[in-house]
Amino acid sequence: QVQLVESGGGLVQAGGSLRLSCAASGLTSTSFSMGWFRRVPGKEREFVMSISWWRDEQTSNADSVKGRFTCSRDNTKNTVYLQMNSLKPEDTAVYYCALRWGRPSSNANEYNYWGRGTQVTISS
Repeated sequence: QVQLVESGGGLVQAGGSLRLSCAASGLTSTSFSMGWFRRVPGKEREFVMSISWWRDEQTSNADSVKGRFTCSRDNTKNTVYLQMNSLKPEDTAVYYCALRWGRPSSNANEYNYWGRGTQVTISS
């Protein structure tokens, strides 16, 4: 059974930085991609970034975080990271890690597994 566990969330002032981690277990192949999404109550789930595990490193960046967030991976640890810099109050949300078989995607419906999320709160 594939399981994803997010960590690294917390409270930080605007302009600060956080690094989120997502550790995967139960994997049987490397032909997958992992992505980050975020959700605020009353709003649609928003795509953040995605990265491939079975090809050269690649990401799909959302316009709202481009230039501030970066995604990286550690294949040995089966872990993906989301480095968040220059944080803004509007970045406050629950951040979710997800995994899909195949190439990176911005479509949440194409992901097969989801973590439980980690809270990120940015104060003004």
